[in-house]
Amino acid sequence: MVSRDRLYQTFGELLYVIAMSDGVIQKEEVETLEEILKGHPKGAVIKWSFDYENKNQNDIETLYKKVIEVFSDNGPDEEYEFMLYALAKIADASEGMNSKEEKVITNFSRDLLERFKNDIEKIKEKYS
Repeated sequence: MVSRDRLYQTFGELLYVIAMSDGVIQKEEVETLEEILKGHPKGAVIKWSFDYENKNQNDIETLYKKVIEVFSDNGPDEEYEFMLYALAKIADASEGMNSKEEKVITNFSRDLLERFKNDIEKIKEKYS
């Protein structure tokens, strides 16, 4: 399991991935992100991580793989529901959700679930 702060930093990284999936971060996406994070107890940590990635313009493909690794290491978490909500809101913020943003959200859900299933199978094999 990863630390809670690392988990929230990773949320910021994934939010950066969704915002950059169409090649540019829109003003409306940042405004929506800030509005969503106002109500989250770790909103400042999440926003800091988003801003850090934005400032450094890190590669979103590499970053996405890292996000899946961290979430997989963390295991199932009730915070993922908030994450999916935030992803959808940010994707919808500027002229609606486009196909690239929708693909990121769909892939995130599928990839993470697949990792969890694989982890369960490995545990079963280990103790069988």
